[in-house]
Amino acid sequence: MSIHYRSTRGQAPRADLRGVTLGGLAPDGGLYVPESWPQFLPSDLAAMKGKSYSDIAYQVLKPFTDGVLADDVLRGLIGKTYAAFDNPAVASLKELDERHYMLELFHGPTLAFEDVALQLLGHIFEYFLALSGERMTVLGATSGDTGSAAIAALTDRRNIDVFILYPKKGPSEIQRRQMTCADARNVHAIAIDGSFDDCQAIVKALFGDAGFREKHKLAAVNSINWLRILAQSVYYFSAAAAFAPLPVSFVVPTGNFGNVYAGYVASKCGLPISKLAIACNKNDSLARFLASGRMKAESVAATLSPSMDIQISSNFERLLFDLCKNDAARLSDYMAAMKAKGEFAVTPVELAEARQIFTAGMAADDLTLKTIRETYEKNGYVLDPHSAVGAAVAKQLSRELPDPVIMLATAHPAKFPETIQKAINQRPTLPGALSQLLQKPERTVVLANDKRAVQSYIEKEI
Repeated sequence: MSIHYRSTRGQAPRADLRGVTLGGLAPDGGLYVPESWPQFLPSDLAAMKGKSYSDIAYQVLKPFTDGVLADDVLRGLIGKTYAAFDNPAVASLKELDERHYMLELFHGPTLAFEDVALQLLGHIFEYFLALSGERMTVLGATSGDTGSAAIAALTDRRNIDVFILYPKKGPSEIQRRQMTCADARNVHAIAIDGSFDDCQAIVKALFGDAGFREKHKLAAVNSINWLRILAQSVYYFSAAAAFAPLPVSFVVPTGNFGNVYAGYVASKCGLPISKLAIACNKNDSLARFLASGRMKAESVAATLSPSMDIQISSNFERLLFDLCKNDAARLSDYMAAMKAKGEFAVTPVELAEARQIFTAGMAADDLTLKTIRETYEKNGYVLDPHSAVGAAVAKQLSRELPDPVIMLATAHPAKFPETIQKAINQRPTLPGALSQLLQKPERTVVLANDKRAVQSYIEKEI
């Protein structure tokens, strides 16, 4: 039987996997969540041990795709996706010491964790559109890696136009060029004179415009898209399987709460996770929430880990829906308070429930640099700044995290050469694909922080 999905706001029709994949944001402005969670038993996890990443992906995704994707189609799409990765393990584990492991998620085409999900999403988008003969417009906001990964996944895809908004002063040069050097007529990189939160607000406003959304068949690639979250949950299973039957702890650098929420999804499906540690940079709204029960947006600070320069985390709404016991009216009241006052506070019971699995810490830029340097000196391993935030928080929370501790390495250090140079006094070697970017012309447009300006541009380019 197919799993169906409901909106966290409670005012949208239920949908199947195809509907939530092509739709992204629910029509009522909420996020889609499954009505039920398939359960994986300890024996299922034990059976994953030693299997290929593609086989584990098939096993995890199959209950969610039943009735929508035939088994042979699902296997074929997964196979095509991960054949493009430069490491056959896809998500490889690197032991740092007897307690700590890095889960390397940067072996895809753009050298960032987003590739793991977005490459699959690109194939599934194309498959669904080929069945219907429709054309759609993919609209997304990025603080760094999501945009480049989305563009790499969707370049020259049939029946898809792509518009990615990014903060003009946010991404590193490599991250920016991975978006602006794409030579494809269906891809558009848009620099917004504002923060990531501003970009995300414009995207949500355009999805909320029913006429515009329907006219252009808007679809999402941000982690508001449920299928992206689902695809990311696979690497939690693949990593945990290596230690089965022991429960594991994960430390996740996160900004939009999507990557760590994917771990929460895995736990809801029965994966034995002791703790999910949220690693924040100076933009620590999530860590402050877990400390106080109050979610409050502050101004976005620019840091050495730009993909995490976010104060309003979209996917937090999915967790909040769970904390509200699926009470859409209560969730909507929280969201209305956030919009009107810039903050809300949950009940002590709701906070206690969040703390059962989540913990959090913060690492500012000075500690990020120190962690890169110390990890290199001790292990000969170079962390990118986002992964360094995670490693720093893992050390802070050492007493809270049961062994083994798996830290997510979310990007290749070569994407942030200036930061690595500053930390260890040497620049990382650029892989061939990245070094070629520096020679290519950029193609972008700079727009004001204004929904109407972006809407007008999209209308003109389509």
